[in-house]
Amino acid sequence: MGSDDYFALVFIYVARMITTIGKRNVGVVINLEEEKKDKGKEALATLLDLVSDDLDKVNQTILLKMQSPVALIPQLAGHLIASGGKRLRPMLTLAASRLCGYEGDRHIQLATCVEFIHSATLLHDDVVDKSDLRRGEDTANAIWGNKASVLVGDFLFSRSFELMVEDGSLEVLRILSSASSVIAEGEVLQLVTANDTDTTEHAYMEVICAKTAALFAAACEIGGVIAERPKSECEALMSYGKNLGIIFQLIDDVLDYSAEQKTLGKSVGDDFQEGKITLPIVLAFRRGTDEERAFWRRTMEDLDQKEGDLDHAIELMEKYNALSDTIERARHYGQVARDALAIFPDTEYRKALTGIVDFCINRAY
Repeated sequence: MGSDDYFALVFIYVARMITTIGKRNVGVVINLEEEKKDKGKEALATLLDLVSDDLDKVNQTILLKMQSPVALIPQLAGHLIASGGKRLRPMLTLAASRLCGYEGDRHIQLATCVEFIHSATLLHDDVVDKSDLRRGEDTANAIWGNKASVLVGDFLFSRSFELMVEDGSLEVLRILSSASSVIAEGEVLQLVTANDTDTTEHAYMEVICAKTAALFAAACEIGGVIAERPKSECEALMSYGKNLGIIFQLIDDVLDYSAEQKTLGKSVGDDFQEGKITLPIVLAFRRGTDEERAFWRRTMEDLDQKEGDLDHAIELMEKYNALSDTIERARHYGQVARDALAIFPDTEYRKALTGIVDFCINRAY
């Protein structure tokens, strides 16, 4: 198959994925009202409808910019990019730009840049975590191996910096390059805290603020920068994005222990099996008895895991409300995110971005 045919197939696949975003199922952790799930889906569909034309241009730019005479690069990158992601981060860039009244087209290339940074981190994460599935599909490292995944991730990072330079704004370059380095620091910090049951909630928050929230914050802030909005508005967008990213990761960590996790294309308890210390683990460990803490040390620090240990871990989380309290933390950050947007006029874009807070939280239900 020629490269043109390959890119055409990837573009068709991406377009189909976009039209079905609002129809995707989400996981279930605690059985609450169905309308919460519906509210989240509606919020995502509303945002998608507002930015759909711009997002089509982003997808075209993604396909164009990931081309390379080295055939493996577009093949491997295309596999990841076309595997069903919601494009949430680039959509935030598009919506934040329009919220600020921007009418040009710089946001298209910058949203592409954001997606490339995100995709690069996913390729590297899957290698580090030895993941075999992402969004229900085989990971790139499972198909092409670790070396190819790391190197193509490096390519996407490098291409993202080319896009930043092409934009020509030193402030945009500062924001996105800083976010890239902070993400890397967060990943290393997570390695340091892995398997350490003495990890505090503060240390956990440092990790997720770096490895997840930093890119959300940058994706939103640059929308205000290219619209040449006042510093107060750019900082408000940064705050919104940061808190939204915190919510996203908190709920992701809850979903790892969801009975419906398979509907998201992931295995239940991956974090547990890797000894990854997330907030549900931190809370359950702190609140447990000496005997229960010994269980956590055996399974998370020593990785001495036996049949039934995952079920017992979930029982302990439920006993000490670790999952529900993690969701409550997410709700708190959700209100902070909503408040950050209050500085902007009550437009359809502000309503949509506010609704995305609900989408991120309600993924847990």
